[in-house]
Amino acid sequence: MDSANLQAFLAVANSRSFSRAAEQLHLTQPAISKRIAALEQQLGCQLFDRIGRTISLTEAGRALKPRAEHLLNLLHDTRRALNNLSSQIQGQLSIATSHHIGLHRLPQVLRRFSKAYPGVALDIRFLDSEVAHEQVLQGAIELAVVTLPPHSELPLRSERIWYDPLAVVVAPEHPLADQASVNLRQLADHPAVLPESHTVTHRVVSELFASHALVPSVSMTTNYMETLKMLVSIGLAWSVLPHTMLDNQVRSLAVKGVTLERELGYVCHTGRTLSNAAHAFIQILQQERETRA
Repeated sequence: MDSANLQAFLAVANSRSFSRAAEQLHLTQPAISKRIAALEQQLGCQLFDRIGRTISLTEAGRALKPRAEHLLNLLHDTRRALNNLSSQIQGQLSIATSHHIGLHRLPQVLRRFSKAYPGVALDIRFLDSEVAHEQVLQGAIELAVVTLPPHSELPLRSERIWYDPLAVVVAPEHPLADQASVNLRQLADHPAVLPESHTVTHRVVSELFASHALVPSVSMTTNYMETLKMLVSIGLAWSVLPHTMLDNQVRSLAVKGVTLERELGYVCHTGRTLSNAAHAFIQILQQERETRA
């Protein structure tokens, strides 16, 4: 069974689109269609239903999907294990990171890694932290540098690299901006803009308010920290931002009895063989943590 055909099948299955699968694999749409057709002919069954512009997996397609993922992961794992025997640090390293970490935490790490290992081609994907976790779990990427959940569960392993203090922020002209300190009840009386409900940051804020029998008045959600900052700066609402983003566009509030922070670090799969490049990247991440300790 051709691994390229399986890869095309999974790309279509996950994106529900031949055109998006072609873009993801840097192929033409006819090439994707040809690979799917070859796989269907080899297996003797139809893998996708095509009704109008809607593409969905058939029963056979649904049965094949987890097996195809397992086969490709096993193949990639075998290749990495064999390549590691050479002790050379080269090839491609696929990592995922959030936009915020990519902009504010990773540049120095990437600069050091690229300078030390010019033979490694970095494939960097900017994803929400929760999506990046899932990509590691599925074996689509080796490493994710993301916001860490409170508890890491096998088969994933996570390690903190940075503590990320958070601040409650408002626009300079916000009604609460000139208060020496505020409480959660006052914040609950004003609109908030936060990351989406499935994110670690949203859960941190929601659990804090719930512990005081309060609910924040969330008027809008977005996972882009820069967008949250813009919405705050024009006076639409208050929000929670990392200290690394604070400047004169927003004003940090002192909230009585409240200290907010999250942990940023890397996530990998315990059941996958990491490439030499991935081990080298982790080593530079750990050195980054030590220099900030």
